[in-house]
Amino acid sequence: MTEPTGAELGKKTAAAMALGHVKSGMTLGLGSGSTADWFVRLLGERLAEGDLDIACTATSKRTEALARECGIPLRALDDFDRLDLTVDGADEIDPSLDLIKGGGGCHLIEKIVAAASDTLVIIADESKLVPVLGAFPLPVEIATLGWGTTMRRLAEVMGDDVPLTRRKTGLAQGDEPFLTDEGNYVIDCRMGQIANATTLATALNAIPGVVEHGLFLGMASRALIGSADGSAREVIRP
Repeated sequence: MTEPTGAELGKKTAAAMALGHVKSGMTLGLGSGSTADWFVRLLGERLAEGDLDIACTATSKRTEALARECGIPLRALDDFDRLDLTVDGADEIDPSLDLIKGGGGCHLIEKIVAAASDTLVIIADESKLVPVLGAFPLPVEIATLGWGTTMRRLAEVMGDDVPLTRRKTGLAQGDEPFLTDEGNYVIDCRMGQIANATTLATALNAIPGVVEHGLFLGMASRALIGSADGSAREVIRP
């Protein structure tokens, strides 16, 4: 594999730093996305050395496939009472380590796995650091049944100035609506800035038909941030 540069090097460096938090005997949640992919690959290389005994669960079909390709044994989440550690990426990270996740549409299972973990470590390159959440469109996962009604309720909560878009696959063959691994739609909400993420999360949770949203508030204990020069630093939640 060609050695990464730029943002990809930052992602790999953060993933490598996260590997230092993994100890033999741990139960791990494997996150989804391009940065989490680096962690999965590096974890597979470490397992191949034969000195690490861990049990893992994946947060998406994509991660599951990559983990198996890398020789990482997987179990269903329900096989575990708790997980010691989950390592995952993020689309935005604010100074309090509140997050927006869901750019890949995996935030439902990612949040379930994160909530089942004693520690959630976020890995990212520097571009994911923001002063205020919201520049990245907030993903809201909704049930396909009655989705138009749910979207109208969502518009009422968001306000007239927030564009809402039902995510599409982007494939040339018909440009069909994107479906999550669980068969739901994702609505991307372009807010610009989120003035009060806690209030917004409460309002979204109250809408029938909303399955989950991409606000991960107070869940991450630390973030490992990689830079394009190959260095990495740790940020602890205040």
